[in-house]
Amino acid sequence: MLPENTKSVDIIKLQEKISNGDQVAFRQFFDLFASPLLHFAFLILKHKDVALEIVDDVFIKIWKQRERITAIENIRVYLYRAVKNSALNYLEKKANQLVTEPFDFMDIDVRCTINPEDEMIGSEIMAQIHEAIESLPPRCKMAFKLVREDGLKYREVAEILNISENTVDAQMVIAVKRISAKVSASFNNFPAPAKK
Repeated sequence: MLPENTKSVDIIKLQEKISNGDQVAFRQFFDLFASPLLHFAFLILKHKDVALEIVDDVFIKIWKQRERITAIENIRVYLYRAVKNSALNYLEKKANQLVTEPFDFMDIDVRCTINPEDEMIGSEIMAQIHEAIESLPPRCKMAFKLVREDGLKYREVAEILNISENTVDAQMVIAVKRISAKVSASFNNFPAPAKK
């Protein structure tokens, strides 16, 4: 997920500063987006070094063409699409064949971060949730990860994955139903409290 301070940063002003060659602004821009983009690339590639190289290349291209950065309307979607396209190009070259359905064959790992709320739920329930997420179909898992973990809007996910917002919504409904069913089954297995 993007850091909380992303909301307080005026991305458009950062873009303007970067277009004028401001290296400090570019560093701030990099710090805001590099980590979630690296995780996204790793989900596709399953290779940390290659993911890092692809993300670095995207930022290098941004810097080299910085005069044009202000023309980009939604920089976050632009960055995710650039990383996705670069990752798929890498996979295509590596496999030496055309990748027609890029998300239907990937084993995508969704990170399960622990926070105080999660600890209250209990490790068994969290394991059930993680297992349910892992069992989602790949495209469904990717949409779920982008919305829930990276905090993207349905419209942005639709642009990144080249699908409709309705498809994103449908994938999220499937994900939530499957996860809920898994967790509900766990709660139903708890013994009933003893009657007094």
